[in-house]
Amino acid sequence: MGEEMVRERDARAYEAVHDAADFTELKRRYKNFVVPWTIAFMAWYLAYVACNNWARGFMSHKIGGSHINVALVFGLLQFVSTFVIAALYGRFANRKLDPLAHGLNAKYKRERRR
Repeated sequence: MGEEMVRERDARAYEAVHDAADFTELKRRYKNFVVPWTIAFMAWYLAYVACNNWARGFMSHKIGGSHINVALVFGLLQFVSTFVIAALYGRFANRKLDPLAHGLNAKYKRERRR
């Protein structure tokens, strides 16, 4: 089979998947998860940065009389929130995205065989 025929077959298969309602739904679900969580995380991160710059008294406040202060706790919570969002995304993707993606992958493979 010539290279041009392979490209044409692959392009038709891609177009068939791209035009599928499941592909549109997959993109919609992905955006509906990613955009709000990205905004939330960026707001949280920028609040941390802003507090470190302009609320130094608050950030240097000791917690429980120890050497741990609010800034250290906020910094650690940045890591925690990153892992929590990643775990939530993993669960979301397994339940809501992967079934659609597997179906679209099967459709692509069928279309390529034509």
